[in-house]
Amino acid sequence: MAGDAEEKPGGNPGPSVETQRAERNIWLLKVPNAVAYQWKQPPPVLGKLVLSIDPMGDPDDPNTTQFLMDVAAKDPEAPAKSYDLNFTKDVVPMHIFSETTQGKLAVEGKVEHKFDMKPTSIGDEEYRKLCRERLTKSLVKSRTVQRLENDRGSYMRPIPFTTFPVSSKDKKKPIAPPKQPEGKRIRRERNELEDIVFKLFERQANWSLKQLVHETDQPVAFLKEVLNDLCIYNKRGANQGTYELKPEYKRTGTDDQGADAKDSTTKS
Repeated sequence: MAGDAEEKPGGNPGPSVETQRAERNIWLLKVPNAVAYQWKQPPPVLGKLVLSIDPMGDPDDPNTTQFLMDVAAKDPEAPAKSYDLNFTKDVVPMHIFSETTQGKLAVEGKVEHKFDMKPTSIGDEEYRKLCRERLTKSLVKSRTVQRLENDRGSYMRPIPFTTFPVSSKDKKKPIAPPKQPEGKRIRRERNELEDIVFKLFERQANWSLKQLVHETDQPVAFLKEVLNDLCIYNKRGANQGTYELKPEYKRTGTDDQGADAKDSTTKS
């Protein structure tokens, strides 16, 4: 009995799968590499399976049933090697498929039980020898020699010392001078600061706050307090963001008039 062929998007049916043995129960056995290598060219008899059941045990307990596999050796005179088959209770649903050389597919059955094959006598001298050989092979590093073709000598050419790239860590970054905190500025007397402000506005009519702080070297809060009494802050226009003297403090006439304005400010 063959299964129905699957319809492919192109319209061509896929290959048929033989499903006559799909419900047959199969045991899945995981074998060591040595046994797998020996079974690549199998002898007439692979081995003998021994099933031991404890009559006094619980039938539902898998530990009451023991499986032993005696693998037949290639040499008829050599003794058979015994392996324990550890039973796995939880098995993922799986099916076994086969394919012939002509490309025919068939379902051979479904996996009922799964076993792991392990040597019965781990203390056996032959088994210890096999473990030592595996360890020795794992420690040996395989090295290969490859011949360079058309390398033009660039791989073996010495590099001049001056062409070595300089690490970014070796480059010394310029050390920025520490910023002087505002609290370190020494506050002057108020009338002394007012004199300095008047002299600055004699040099030019408009100053920004940053320029005035640089010129007076005074705390910003104290300087703004004095500027609010003496100056007007331009919020818009051509001189936006700058201070200029109030009209009553500007020198419009002689120097004596400016001096009188300064004296009146100091007294206030």
